[in-house]
Amino acid sequence: MLSCCDIVISFLKTSIIVNEAPLISKKFKDLQDHICKVLNEKNEEDLFITDEWNRPGGGGGRSRVIENKKHLSKGGVNFSEVFGELPQGSAIHTLSEEKSFFATGVSVVLHAVNPFVPIIHMNVRYFELGNGEFWFGGGIDLSPVYVTEEDASYFHSALKSICDKYNKDWYKEFSIWADNYFYLPHRNETRGIGGIFFDHLKTDRASKEELLQFCLDLGTAFPLIYSEIMNRRKNTSFGKEELEWQQLRRGRYVEFNLVLDKGTRFGLETNGRTESILMSLPETASWKYNHKPAENSKEAHSLSYLVKGYSWV
Repeated sequence: MLSCCDIVISFLKTSIIVNEAPLISKKFKDLQDHICKVLNEKNEEDLFITDEWNRPGGGGGRSRVIENKKHLSKGGVNFSEVFGELPQGSAIHTLSEEKSFFATGVSVVLHAVNPFVPIIHMNVRYFELGNGEFWFGGGIDLSPVYVTEEDASYFHSALKSICDKYNKDWYKEFSIWADNYFYLPHRNETRGIGGIFFDHLKTDRASKEELLQFCLDLGTAFPLIYSEIMNRRKNTSFGKEELEWQQLRRGRYVEFNLVLDKGTRFGLETNGRTESILMSLPETASWKYNHKPAENSKEAHSLSYLVKGYSWV
């Protein structure tokens, strides 16, 4: 694994303007430690397998993966810091002709054992180009197998509180952004009950320090928010019917991540570590041809919430 000094030296060789990039990277790595520590404490077990890796084109990361635990069947908390040259045809080239880049961030996805505990995703990231242009991005969204109104309202209220510390307009803007981003147009449904999503946040929105702190606040709150929801639902009884629906909803999650997710595409385009990128996928999922839940069933009730623009707070 490259040391922080090695990273800075290599980074300078790419003609990137380093500025605060190594500091931001360290803070994101510390955030990964914090999230893992809290999740371990809340679950009362050591959840993670740690895997450190190097990227041939520059940089590397630290993946912490969860498999077959008491309440969590699959997931991970990943940190990465990568740099080098963007591949020809990368989506970033539509924004700039600059080829050199540095990117660092933390990405989390958790798939629970119990179908009444939702899938959750969180990501915060920093991106910098060789010409000094930079921005922050990220978000957090909840994908319940069974939508519980109480949990959805709690989740969105917690996110609104974080946004309101920085700008009273951010929650509304970022929640609309999440609805539009975490959307499966081929299904005409949202991936879940939304959350917040943001990208290309620059200093026209807030200072660089404030944007970084916003990302860190979101990441720090993540394990507490999720643990609260998990504790509410992890002991709910379930049977074969609920497990079958869970498999179908996981299938929707897979469709989004493999077909539509820009982060997955960017990681694969830039020769990122495939195992870490695809950590977000569940261990198992299923698809049934033209499946429709029974009318007035709890499955149909949950589907009715998977629309853009539903207000939870």
